[in-house]
Amino acid sequence: MTQAKARGPYTKTPARRAEIVRAARESFAEHGFTKASLRDIAERAGITHAGLLHHFRNKDDLLAAVLAERDTEERRYAESKVPDMDHLAPYLGDMLRHHQKAPELMRLWIELAAAASLPEHPAHGYFVQRYAWGSDQFARGMRGKADRGELHEALAPEHAATLLQAVLNGLQLQWLLDQELDIVGPVLAFMRMTFPQAAPPEDEE
Repeated sequence: MTQAKARGPYTKTPARRAEIVRAARESFAEHGFTKASLRDIAERAGITHAGLLHHFRNKDDLLAAVLAERDTEERRYAESKVPDMDHLAPYLGDMLRHHQKAPELMRLWIELAAAASLPEHPAHGYFVQRYAWGSDQFARGMRGKADRGELHEALAPEHAATLLQAVLNGLQLQWLLDQELDIVGPVLAFMRMTFPQAAPPEDEE
């Protein structure tokens, strides 16, 4: 007896999960995490509500998947563009321009980061780990710059790493309030001040 081929929304699970994550990303960006509904996400993905629950138990699981996908995309891009700290400034400029093309996602990210400061928020652990990872990566690069005498003498590497994250996050928030604001220029200026002995960022050569 020939076995029947699998049918329905549960086939091709990796591809289906990717469609659901894409739909969730769109819904979160449009409605915000709190107001986005699983039924809206399922409709966007072209499956039933029950079909969505086969792949993701709840909205918190979907949030984790959306955040992980965004991180994977950005880390892959960073790895291809930033072999060392000398390439960081132009990468940051490119990253901010990319974020400006999707202001809804930028707004969602900032809202989630603030909400996740509460320990009971489903994304709390994710953001804690992400900021710790980012601080560690930046601090390692800053220590290398300090060893070569290129880090501003008034800055400790760890302080420079913390300030860089604050500048990036704060400028994006300001841009959401005033989308005529130049946020790439201030980042490049911050990098010049941080590394006064280094060559100028490629964007300005």
